Formats: sequence, C-alpha cells, structure tokens
Amino acid sequence: MPEKDYYKILGVNKDASDAEIKKAYRKLAMKYHPDHAKGDKGSEDRFKQISEAYAVLSDKEKRKQYDTYGSNGFQQRYSQEDIFKNFDFSDIFKEFGFGGQTSNFFSGAGGPGGARGFNYGGGGSPFGSRAGRNATQMKGSDLVYELPLTLQEIATGASKTITFQHKGRAENITVKIPKGMITGKKLRISGKGEESAFGGPPGDLFIQSKVQKDPVFDADGHDLYLSREVKLSDTLLGKTISVPTLDGRELNLRIPPGTKHKTKMRLSGHGLPHMQGSGRGDLYVSVQVNIPANLTDHQEKLVRQIAEAGL
Repeated sequence: MPEKDYYKILGVNKDASDAEIKKAYRKLAMKYHPDHAKGDKGSEDRFKQISEAYAVLSDKEKRKQYDTYGSNGFQQRYSQEDIFKNFDFSDIFKEFGFGGQTSNFFSGAGGPGGARGFNYGGGGSPFGSRAGRNATQMKGSDLVYELPLTLQEIATGASKTITFQHKGRAENITVKIPKGMITGKKLRISGKGEESAFGGPPGDLFIQSKVQKDPVFDADGHDLYLSREVKLSDTLLGKTISVPTLDGRELNLRIPPGTKHKTKMRLSGHGLPHMQGSGRGDLYVSVQVNIPANLTDHQEKLVRQIAEAGL
C-alpha cells in the first residue's frame, strides 16, 4: 500500500500555515462533499482522504508526529479512531456553510443531498458508522517491521524468520528476502496488519529493510564505498593495489602516478544488485595517502634530496 502524503492530498507545502491548510481543505471539501457528489463513489473516496488529511494536519501534535515519523510510522501510532478522536466535523461544516443538519445528514438519514453512511456528530471517525457494504471496505492499519540486513544478505538474498505482534499475540513468519533489498525497500505480506475497527479486511504487514553497518564497506543505495591506504611514493610513482569485493574476490586497481589524497576511483558493476531487473551498483575506492607523522633520519635525507630536485 502506498504511503499517505497528507500534504499532497490537500495540495499544500509541508511548511503550510494552519490557515493555508484550512483554506485548502475548505476548497476541496466544498467540491467533494457528498452533498455535491450525488452518490459518486470516486468523489466520496476523495472526500474521505482529504478529511483524514485535514484531521491530522490541523492538529499540532498529530502533525508533529506525522512529520517526525512519516506516513508508515504515523499509521503505526494512530488508528483511524485516533486520527478523528476529538475532531468535531459538525462544527467545521457549519462554518463552511453546510448548515446545522450535519447529524442527520452524515448519519445516513437522507439529509439535503441524500448522502448516506456518514456520521460526524460528536466527533470520532466520520467514517466509522458507515452502513451497508462500504463499512466492510475500510481496511485496518498497516504494520511496518524494520528488518536489519547485512550487505552480504542484500547481495545474495536470504530467508529470514521474524517475530511480530499480530492479533494481540506474537507470531512468527518466514520471508524470502530478494537480492538488492537495500535500506527502505519493502515487501508486503497481505492481511498481516491491524484488524479493521469497522469490520473490514485487516491491513498489511510491510517488511522494510535497514542495512547494518559493515566493517569494510559503506553503502549508499546500490553503490558501495571503501577506503584503501597507500604510501606517498605509491601516488608519485603509481602502483597496483588489491581491492576486496563483497563476494570475497580480490580485484586489481591501478593507482596512476600523481593520484591525489581522497581521490575516488570507480569499479563499475561491483556494487549491490538491483532488486528488480538486472544490473548492479558500483564500487568506489577512496585513496587515502599515508603521510608519516615522523621520518627516520634516512627518510628525511631522501625527502630533502627530492626537495632539492624541485619536487
């Protein structure tokens, strides 16, 4: 399930003021409100989305939590009931000009626009009391399980058994991790999320990868990075050095004469595989020139001779 971008849903920037958020919601609510939609299911769903977005972004604490933890993290902390808790839509729609009949109108009593299945009276979720078939369409919240993986597991794929809380108890599940599942990539396990509070299907469980720190390589996306130390003479005269790869091989890398400190050299196709399709990232080697803190008498003599030679 894609993440919910509440700012995008309302068409505002992330730094939008409370007044801008309210104005954007008012405009969209007037357009998609069931009184205007006349039974259009698409408009009805859109109205539900913008109402949820407004319920979160108009509340300082909920907005802070959403900005801090993102969509998935927020959904783990807030159920649908939590999102609409203490949020009185009846007052808002009176302000927007829908009159004082909101209780009957949204409870499905066939108010002015004939809309049915909404209940805004007294706060709570405006979609929690929907009658008929639509009540079963409200899924439960999704769960996100952050799974630590080594670079080797990401490079070759792995089978992992995880333990998570489901229906109030610990549950084990074995998942096959495909190659290339770098940090942030997800696998969806259907029906293993939270139960629906409104009789609908359960949410889904998302397994999200997080790369563990490796003693040799750093990872950025599908690219790998490592450092190799060389002597000053190696950068002046040039040298071929050995570079390890993630699969245990050793590659020869030519350091050309005149290579500078912290130069990055690329070994194409020796990074992490892509999760979908073919191809791999690259391996970057950072050349670290070792400048000795102290010289022996012989070394100092030689350096002085080099200096006298104009180098």
